[in-house]
Amino acid sequence: MACQAQKGAGGAGGEAITVAAAADLQFAFGEIGQSFQRETGHKAVFIFGSSGTLATQIENGAPVDVFAAANSQFVDDLRAKGMLLGDTQQLYALGRIVLAGDKRSGLSLREVDDLARPAVKRVAIANPEHAPYGRAARQALEARGIWEQVRPKLVYGENVRQALQYIQTGNAEAGIVALSIANVAEVDYVLVDEGLHQPLRQALAVVAGSKHEQAARELIVFINGPLGRPIMKKYGFLLPGEF
Repeated sequence: MACQAQKGAGGAGGEAITVAAAADLQFAFGEIGQSFQRETGHKAVFIFGSSGTLATQIENGAPVDVFAAANSQFVDDLRAKGMLLGDTQQLYALGRIVLAGDKRSGLSLREVDDLARPAVKRVAIANPEHAPYGRAARQALEARGIWEQVRPKLVYGENVRQALQYIQTGNAEAGIVALSIANVAEVDYVLVDEGLHQPLRQALAVVAGSKHEQAARELIVFINGPLGRPIMKKYGFLLPGEF
């Protein structure tokens, strides 16, 4: 997903900041952005995509003020290259994955092993090469010993939101996606045992050279503050201090 968001004026006396955010944050950050603008006057313009793709765009000079990744390693790597302000880096959430199924398929899916059933023809996950939630999905399938059985069925989304859309549109009967976006009308879901994959520790930081550094810092404080945390919790994230 290309970084093409336009920066415009924020609210009265506010600024507009561009936030490159992992796709699992689409619903939570959409709500946080509205609250942030009401409280501060600053407008957050979100670009959602896979963490790996967004990190590459930032490294190539994309005009972004804040990077919120679904895996802290992407933030660590960019900070080590001097591309993020180290004093702004924070963990903001621990993500969870779910086994999701298309309600219209008539399939009853209760555990990851069900994806190996012959009745399941197509399984959607985010691309593990650059999407942390796709990597966690692969780890869960490997941990259950069914990766090779399921692999021929896989339909890869560019990010976890696209993987969910494949299930919503009937292009896959099932998949493994983020809890934070799974509460949609077309989908039934059940939590995947967190012991089947490495923790999805999510981190964010201000991008070095941001022209809106102060507003960007305010957004990070807001996300981890008394107004942002309840919104993140509402979408199923565990919060710093809970993991």
